[in-house]
Order: sequence, then structure tokens, then C-alpha cells
Amino acid sequence: MEKFITLQSKAVPLPMENIDTDQIIPARFLKVTNKIGFGNNLFRDWRYDEDNQTIASFVLNNPKYSGKVLVAGDNFGCGSSREHAAWALTDYGFKVIVSSYFADIFKGNALNNGLLPIQVSPKFLKEVLTIITKNPETQLIVDLETQTIEVDGLNLKEDFEIDAYKKLCMINGYDDIDFLVSNKDKIEAFEINRNKKESIVI
Repeated sequence: MEKFITLQSKAVPLPMENIDTDQIIPARFLKVTNKIGFGNNLFRDWRYDEDNQTIASFVLNNPKYSGKVLVAGDNFGCGSSREHAAWALTDYGFKVIVSSYFADIFKGNALNNGLLPIQVSPKFLKEVLTIITKNPETQLIVDLETQTIEVDGLNLKEDFEIDAYKKLCMINGYDDIDFLVSNKDKIEAFEINRNKKESIVI
């Protein structure tokens, strides 16, 4: 995974609540296991009509909005446990998802795929959605080390929580295997020390 320390980016507002994983990536697109290309079908049934024509009213089809941050309504990622939802979001280009609540399984899948889910207060979420909807050029600043998110140029900032292990992995660009490899020397030293103790006991 790519290292994630700080990010400054414009954001895409999607104020709908209870966006589930089938809306993020419909089930008919889950037949492959390769992560590449899933972004093409992100929010497929909201982006395209039955004739495969873009739906102009949907925010991802609005050229005014762009960026690596998706700011969504409450309870994002509910529904099934499909990891493909995180694949689709990252393949599309999103690095951060902001909401006032995330489904636990989606949150875990996101972190495992280098996508940072930032849970903020309902008040902060409402303010940010209003600001970026009115001004698409607004920049959000995310600092993973200090665990803060703020609106650039405004006195609007909030802390967020993240599991310490997942934070370490994201900052270093580790997946679970990379983390184990990074501790190879410590693991080998532990095994040597344990074997010495066992031989003494015997």
C-alpha cells in the first residue's frame, strides 16, 4: 500500500445517508477477484441509466466536484461485508471517506486497503458538506499523525480516532504481511530467546 501521512485535497459531497455496499458496487460486478477496474463501476446505478448514459444530476458526473476525499452522509458502508466496496472507492481515486458513522466491517475493509475512514461529529459533517457543496474549490487537510481533519483557510477542525495498529500500517504503507516482515528481527530474537529458556527448563 501507499504511505499515508498527510493529504490536502478538494472533496466530493455525497450527503445521502445509509449508503450500503451494494450501492457502492452492485453485486453483478463482483465476479472477478482482481482489484483493478472496480472504480469504473463505483456507484454504477447512480452514475448511469439503463441505456448506459451518464446521469448528470449525480455528483460524480458533475465536473465541478473532484478530489481524493468523499464526504458522505451518516452510516456509510452498511449492508454486506464485501471488500469490493473498498476496492471500488480506492480504484476510483479516493483516499479518504468522511462520515459521522461507518459500518464496522466496511471500516476494517477500508483500512486494510489503504482507504482512511474518518468518523466525525454530525455537526462537523453538516458544516463541511455545506461548505464544499457551495464552494467546490474548498480544500480539506487530513493529518494522520495528529489525527486531525480541517477545512483549509477556515477555523473548522476536528480530531478523529483510529486503531493504533492500523495507523502505524497506513503511515508506513504496510499491509499485515509487511508489518510482520518489518518485525522479522524481533520475531527471530524472540524465538531464539524462547528456545534458550525451554532448553534450560529441560
